[in-house]
Amino acid sequence: MTIPFVDLASQQAEIADEVRTGLDEVFATTAFVGGPAVARFEAAYAAYSQVTHCVGVANGTDALELALRAAGVGPGGDVVLPANTFVATAEAVSRIGAVPVPVDVDPVHLLVDPDAVRAAVGPRTEAIVPVHLFGQVAPVEDVAKTAADAGVPMVEDAAQAQGARRFGRVAGSFGLAAGTSFYPGKNLGAAGDAGAVTTSDADVARTVRLLAAHGSERKYVHEVVGMNSRLDTVQAVVLEAKLRRLERWNDARRAAAARYSELLADVEGVVAPRTREGNEDVWHLYVVQVDERDRVLAGLTAAGIGTGIHYPTPVHLTEAYADLGLGRGAFPVAEAAADRILSLPMHPHLSAAQQERVVEVLRRAVR
Repeated sequence: MTIPFVDLASQQAEIADEVRTGLDEVFATTAFVGGPAVARFEAAYAAYSQVTHCVGVANGTDALELALRAAGVGPGGDVVLPANTFVATAEAVSRIGAVPVPVDVDPVHLLVDPDAVRAAVGPRTEAIVPVHLFGQVAPVEDVAKTAADAGVPMVEDAAQAQGARRFGRVAGSFGLAAGTSFYPGKNLGAAGDAGAVTTSDADVARTVRLLAAHGSERKYVHEVVGMNSRLDTVQAVVLEAKLRRLERWNDARRAAAARYSELLADVEGVVAPRTREGNEDVWHLYVVQVDERDRVLAGLTAAGIGTGIHYPTPVHLTEAYADLGLGRGAFPVAEAAADRILSLPMHPHLSAAQQERVVEVLRRAVR
């Protein structure tokens, strides 16, 4: 039995008729840039995210960069973020000309450590970016207090957490703004690159929209130097159809995560993920920890089990950020986890039989 890491074909099959109808509308009206489909999705996703504004953009990296720029981050400023994240979090900072300041994560959930954030804040700090990793919300209340005490904004990286909640509030609604990604494999994924900024601050929303459209609200009137980063209308059609199903799909992920945890309860050598108190995770990824990870990974791959590593190299150890001068040992928790983490197949259409097979192979591989 070959088991894919994600199953986008099953998602597409569910929405095919709606997408076809939506695309027919787009082509009939020739509303290829912007138009009703984009406006409808932005309004729907803002409501879903418990905010008043959503600005669709071209991808998740642009979303985070634009959110940071709108929050006032500029060249030379420091932005505190976790070492355990996809490089795009740091990239968005660097593209502004600001400086990423990585910090360590907690050993249980691998989310940003609030104490490490507090210690890293200094006179050049211009923002703090908690990352909602793997589909779980970061400890935002502690980070928000540190940000408030320092007089700087908290900007969330919500790329892996569409629909995740902490004490009832949705990821992307806690900070001044949040950037999210709709890359195809996300819980809410487009049919290509797409992203959005969510905020309840009207000035931030206006600034993001301005910057994303060449610094212009009116044609040929350019207030600032901007960029071209708009949500494609075709992607809006796909996202609108998927958003209607997102809660059901997230529930299916939660059921699959609970099944994994039950199946893994007696498997020695495998540390299953745990949900932080107050969180309602959406399980973008189901990440276990094992010794001799690469050997275990090879065994799963040979048996036809799709797996991943999120992420094999902490930001500060990538070649791109060698100039930060932070070698191995700087953030021991993130570094140790990077050698042990293994992402198992996780998607809304994962069957019980498939999960039983995954755990059966994993049990043999860790021996």
